[in-house]
Amino acid sequence: MTIAPTPEELPDVSTSSGDVTAEVRTVNGIRLHTVVAGDPTDPLVVFLHGFPECWIAWHQQIAPLVEAGFRVLVPDQRGYNRSEKPRGVRAYRQQQLAADIVGLIKSEGAGSAHVVGHDWGGMVAWDLALRYPEYVNRLTIANAPHPVAFRQHLLSNPAQMRRSWYAYCMQVPWLPERLCRSNDFRLLERALCDTAAPGTFTDADLERYRRAWGVTGVLSGMINWYRASARYPPNPPREQVDAPTLVIWGTDDVALGTELALDSYEYCPRDQRRLELLEGTSHWVQHEHPERMTELVLEHATAG
Repeated sequence: MTIAPTPEELPDVSTSSGDVTAEVRTVNGIRLHTVVAGDPTDPLVVFLHGFPECWIAWHQQIAPLVEAGFRVLVPDQRGYNRSEKPRGVRAYRQQQLAADIVGLIKSEGAGSAHVVGHDWGGMVAWDLALRYPEYVNRLTIANAPHPVAFRQHLLSNPAQMRRSWYAYCMQVPWLPERLCRSNDFRLLERALCDTAAPGTFTDADLERYRRAWGVTGVLSGMINWYRASARYPPNPPREQVDAPTLVIWGTDDVALGTELALDSYEYCPRDQRRLELLEGTSHWVQHEHPERMTELVLEHATAG
């Protein structure tokens, strides 16, 4: 079901190849605010953001994809920005997050989509490809580890354990929300700016994110993703991905080591996989190198 957006829900981006609109779609029992662009008859590409972002993370990719002949959906995932924020940690289990995207693809009347995910959006994309392979015709992952590779490194790699310290802190009740809210979301702002190349996030970018973080229920919604991952570890029914897969990785990621990219790559189809290591690039690959990200997504989308 599609609900017409209110004026304040409309995105503040435009594309030379057509209007970008916002819709609220009811899928998997919740309402997802979704930015939509392109001809409904064109091949479908779904972009999934990570923490602590929202659909805005992919705004620079929308117009080029539409101009190249693709239909684009960019949702705020559950708990974020203008999408619904279910109560309780259990609502943010990985299988529910993946089922949201299945519902979004089905709401387009499409049988499958090219799914592109970064950070937590990449984790959802991996799970989607493993749990519902029939809905993913191509997979692009940016700085997000395959669940098996990540689990192995968390158990055996001291360096990755140290890198993931913040995730353990997220398990505490109410305190993470209070810390993130304090001083006009200073902690979340630093999570972006202090781990990216200087100037990556502009004042205008940060103001847009502050508005998103200030929506009632968002902080608990975002943090519950971390809590759910610890309490309800993902258990997809398979380890090997069927869809042609592109893994993009900024090698200067302070939270996720490059060895995760190498190991994740091994779970992709041997004759239909590609690994692109972006040297000197942080975790925020689509922000630091938007043109290169778009180029890589389009190359993968049109590969034979």
